[in-house]
Amino acid sequence: MDPYSQALKDFYTGKTEEGLWLNTSYGEPEEMPLWYFFRSYDEMPYLEKMALSVCEGRILDVGAGTGCHALVLQGFGNDIMAIDTAPEAVAIMNDSGLKQVKQADYFKLEGEKFDTLLCLMNGLGFIGKLSGLDSFLKKADDLLSKEGQIILDSSDISYLYEGEKPSNKYYGEVSFQYEYNGTKGEWFDWVYIDMDTLAERADALGWHTYILHQENDQYLARLIRK
Repeated sequence: MDPYSQALKDFYTGKTEEGLWLNTSYGEPEEMPLWYFFRSYDEMPYLEKMALSVCEGRILDVGAGTGCHALVLQGFGNDIMAIDTAPEAVAIMNDSGLKQVKQADYFKLEGEKFDTLLCLMNGLGFIGKLSGLDSFLKKADDLLSKEGQIILDSSDISYLYEGEKPSNKYYGEVSFQYEYNGTKGEWFDWVYIDMDTLAERADALGWHTYILHQENDQYLARLIRK
């Protein structure tokens, strides 16, 4: 079992309260408190509460993790499906009482239509590279109803580079590696997309971008088709 999945399972079953470590391509390792993956509504920041409040119709929580956002939406009476590729995360969501859970890759999901795609906790990161935004939006076009929307948050991480951004790639492209109890997983790509770049790339693909909230370097956005 990979370190991420093992850590979630151990915390959920009460075997540990230790953190999950994230080795990064840009600096020192960062500790991720495991309780953060299991937050209640009251423990969520304003940005996430706002994101949940603007979800409409049938909702797909993309990369739902342990399902903390999906559980809140279900509790509010929403029609919500949660997907994740990690089997342990999916098992936790099923055990937590979520009614619609699938172990699925966003890009391979077929035969479904939604009114809202929800991508939280820097939820676009899984596309890996800025170039992946094109494929993400094309898939969204297939999954969304005519008046559908994408609700997402991301961050501008230019502060990490102190004015000297990489010249050979988009500066929001980074790599991470999970480490738990001395076991290291595989390195994987992740991307943080700043507001201007998101709006520009989305516009070129036929999407309007509306910034719903901005807090320091993080923002919440709604994307709808033109």
